[in-house]
Amino acid sequence: MGTIRHDQGMRVLIAGSSGLIGSTVAARLREGGHEVRRLVRREAHRPDEYRWDPPAGRIAEGAFEGVDAVANFCGAPLLPGRWSAARKQVLADSRLEPTEVLAEAVVEHGVAVLVNASAVGYYGNGGEAELDESAPRGSGFLAELCAGWEAATAPAATAGARVVSVRTGLVLSGEGGLLTPLKPLFWLALGGRLGDGRQFMPWISITDEAAAIRFALERDALSGPVNLCAPNPVRNAEFTKALGRALHRPAPWRVPGAALKLAVGQAGEEMALYGQRAVPRALEAAGFEFTHTDLDGALAAVL
Repeated sequence: MGTIRHDQGMRVLIAGSSGLIGSTVAARLREGGHEVRRLVRREAHRPDEYRWDPPAGRIAEGAFEGVDAVANFCGAPLLPGRWSAARKQVLADSRLEPTEVLAEAVVEHGVAVLVNASAVGYYGNGGEAELDESAPRGSGFLAELCAGWEAATAPAATAGARVVSVRTGLVLSGEGGLLTPLKPLFWLALGGRLGDGRQFMPWISITDEAAAIRFALERDALSGPVNLCAPNPVRNAEFTKALGRALHRPAPWRVPGAALKLAVGQAGEEMALYGQRAVPRALEAAGFEFTHTDLDGALAAVL
């Protein structure tokens, strides 16, 4: 595999650059002096765009020319809606197919680094246990999905690329992510804890999310699974109170777990009632410094 040109900045090819995380990462990389190219599924309209078709395994000629690193954030939204068998297939295909295509392209073109999206859903319902990157895979659809997602990068790792699977927590942003569906409810004083409220929520600000991904691209010693979440996960009841304070709205309600399961089935159970007390052990060991470690401060910054 090639080597990164640290003195000149990297040339990074991003898949999934139109979403919240991908677009923010692209902006932060450019601010840091790196060149960004974007893979798009429509006709390319800008000099930095290259068309690709993951189901067909096609990528426009020249997309990988001189590329030092690839960052992949592809994946259909997990919510809203029930996870029917057909929807589960869409969620899997939208993650695994692009990752498989990119991993093979990394091998073919000798790219040195692949940073690939994953999620803390890998750990399933973690209960009270503190979960660093050495924790085993949990059970459930999300855990299986994340495991398959990470496994799809195997060809690149086998060929000698440095592969980082970024297991992202709940991203806090004023422009999208977790807070988008919650803010209207809280503004109407309809906010409340979910189930018993004891499940842990591993959160991260969009500022730290983008900075951590840039760190993973730049830091040669970092590889394998990396938890992207603040050092202080909170329980759902604590998160609910903090968001209520940030929006100056009461949050007195409780949504019973049975009601969530009835409304959206397995999706409601795994997305709202499962918890992960995930901690960013790998990031901290590598020297990453968080901007937001306090939930109240993070919410104030993004809202």
